[in-house]
Amino acid sequence: MAENGGSAFASPAPPQRFGVLVLNAIAPGGLARLPAERYRVGKDIVEPDAVLVRSADMHAMTIPASVRAIGRAGAGTNNIPVAAMSERGVPVFNAPGANANAVKELVIAGMLVAARNLVPAFGFVAGLDAGDAELEAAVEEGKKAFAGFELAGQTLGVIGLGKIGCLVADAAIKLGMNVLGYDPEITVDAAWSLPSQVKRAASVNEVLRSAHFVTLHVPLVEATRHLVNESNIGLMREGAVLLNFSREGVVADEAMAEALATGRLAWYVCDFPSAATVGHPRIVALPHLGASTREAEENCAVMVVDQLRAYLEHGEITNSVNFPHVAMERESRWRVAIANSNVPNMLGQISTTMAKAGLNIHNMVNKSRGAMAYTLVDVDSPVADGVLAALADIHGVLSVRYLPEG
Repeated sequence: MAENGGSAFASPAPPQRFGVLVLNAIAPGGLARLPAERYRVGKDIVEPDAVLVRSADMHAMTIPASVRAIGRAGAGTNNIPVAAMSERGVPVFNAPGANANAVKELVIAGMLVAARNLVPAFGFVAGLDAGDAELEAAVEEGKKAFAGFELAGQTLGVIGLGKIGCLVADAAIKLGMNVLGYDPEITVDAAWSLPSQVKRAASVNEVLRSAHFVTLHVPLVEATRHLVNESNIGLMREGAVLLNFSREGVVADEAMAEALATGRLAWYVCDFPSAATVGHPRIVALPHLGASTREAEENCAVMVVDQLRAYLEHGEITNSVNFPHVAMERESRWRVAIANSNVPNMLGQISTTMAKAGLNIHNMVNKSRGAMAYTLVDVDSPVADGVLAALADIHGVLSVRYLPEG
C-alpha cells in the first residue's frame, strides 16, 4: 500500500503532483488555492489522489484505490462512506463552522416567519384581487388572522452548542430573548465562545419543557436519530415552535405531525422537504438553504481545500471526521505518514523497521482516535521504496505515504 517516490540519493525530489476529482460545483475561491503546477483538478480525473464533494452521494460509487483523502465542502458527511474509508486509511475532511453564519441567519429568519405567521400572510396577499375596489378594506380585515408575537422576552432552547448553536444563541440574546442551551459534549472552544447569558440545561427534556422555540444543531448519528420523538415532544409548551436545521432524521416525522395536529406545536420549520413535510399548512420546509449563500460556499471550499493541501503535501490532519488531529512542523525534507489500527506496539514496529534500514528519526508524532491511529515521522535521510513496503506490511497498517519535500 506504500506510495512510490523513495530515492537512495539525497538530491531534492521533484514536488509531488496530485489529481483532485471534483464531484460537485466547488466555489472558485477554494479551487484557486490548488496551484496548477502541483494539482490537476476536474470532473474527469482518472486515479485521483483526492476527491472534493458537496452533496453528491458517494455510497453507490466505486471510489478509486488511488484516493488518499476526501474533502466535503460542508459540515455533514452522511453522503460519504466514512467507515469504508477508515478501513482503507483514508481521512474524510469537512468544514465545520464555515457555513455557521449562514445557518444562524436562516434560523433567525425561521423564528420570525413562525412568530409573525408570514407564510399564511404571504398566501393571503397573493390571493387578493388587485383590481378589487375594496382591496384596502380586504387587507385590513384579513390581517387580523395573522397577528403574531415578538421574539423579545421569549425563551429559545438550543440543543447542540457547536459553532452554529453558539452563534444562534448570541443572536437570540441580542434580540432580547432568553436562551437555554444543552450539549453534553460541548468542546472547550465552544464553551469559551458561548455567551455568559445562556442558561445551561441538564437534558433535552428540560429544553423541550422550558422553551417557546427549540432549535436543533446536532449531527445525525445513532444517538441523535429521532432525538425529538413521540416520548418527549409532548413535553413542549402549547404552541411551541420547533426548528430543525441540522438533519432530517433528528426529528421523528410521525411525532412531529401528531404534535402539529393537536396544537402542541404551532410550527415546524426545517431545511429538509419530505413526504411528511411538503404541503402541510403549519410546516415551513426550505430546500436545503442552510449553507446556500455565496459567502458560506466560499468559506467551506477554502477551508476544506486548505485542509486537503496540508494533508496531501505534509500529512497533517485538521477537521477530519474519522482521523485524529495531527500537526507537526517540518524539520526534515523526508517525511512518512502512516495510518494504522490503534493496537499495541505499533510505534515500536515502525521505529524498529526504520532503524533496521539505517534511518534516524528526527521527529515523530502519534495520535489516536477510537480505533484509528496516525503517525508522522520525519527522518534525516531519504526513504527507499523497500522501507515503505516493509512499513506497509506491518500487520494493522492501513496506508503509508512518503512525502519528500523538494
